Amino acid sequence: MAGEEVSSLAQVNPIDKEAFKLGFIGAGNLASSVATGLVKQGILPASRIFTAHRNPESRVNFRSMGIQVFPKNHQVVEECDVIIFAVKPQILKEVILDLRPLLSQNKLLLSLAVGHKLQALQEWVGHGRFVRVVPTTASIIGEAATVMHLGEAATENDGELIADLFGAVGKVWKMDEKLSDAAAAVGGAGTAFVYIAIEAMADGGVAGGLPREIALSLAAQAFYGAAAMVMKTGKHPGQLKDQVASPGGTTIAGIHELEKGAFRASMMNAVVATTKRSHEMGQ
Repeated sequence: MAGEEVSSLAQVNPIDKEAFKLGFIGAGNLASSVATGLVKQGILPASRIFTAHRNPESRVNFRSMGIQVFPKNHQVVEECDVIIFAVKPQILKEVILDLRPLLSQNKLLLSLAVGHKLQALQEWVGHGRFVRVVPTTASIIGEAATVMHLGEAATENDGELIADLFGAVGKVWKMDEKLSDAAAAVGGAGTAFVYIAIEAMADGGVAGGLPREIALSLAAQAFYGAAAMVMKTGKHPGQLKDQVASPGGTTIAGIHELEKGAFRASMMNAVVATTKRSHEMGQ
């Protein structure tokens, strides 16, 4: 590997799956979503999860679950066996370098940040026991779409542990890291695109006379049901669309308007732009 030498051959201690402590460096929305999902799904007790914030009292979402909030990041690292970096990509390098003396290869490290590839993460920390994980805030309800990539020194057991953790709060795909930017765009940022589409559909319902609450519930259920049909039937979305759109009917009239507004192209462009930006952030 170019740059600073990375240790990937040293003997590492296995993580005790029944007793390990999990620490979050970063106490924002994504960390809170993952932690909440793990506790709600009964995967980890709150007593084995830790995070830090300069004002611990302000992290009500963590404290309300019984998760201890330290005032300093180094306290989390010293306490825990598995460390999840859930900070913004722009400050990730700075945070890792600051904690590097404490980040031995006996700790399993994870990054939730988009953009930054394993090569950079491993160089910053000085070893390869790192896993990249790209989840979503839907972890809080057990419906996240999560992509993971294993570092050079991450063991098979490490991979199984992380797959089990994030598999409990959604679905997990293990894939080649070269696909990470596109995967994050579709499975991660894509949730925001869907929220916009749900909002727009609800607004259309309001324009048609529906009360706002009913319009929003109907739109959300329509997306939920459509997603379930794709996943459970295995049929192509185009085939399922054709089953709804009868000749000369109301649905095909609406689809015609979507096509005139370049709905498909706009969605594709959003994914392409997000993929490009993720790649840029990793440079």
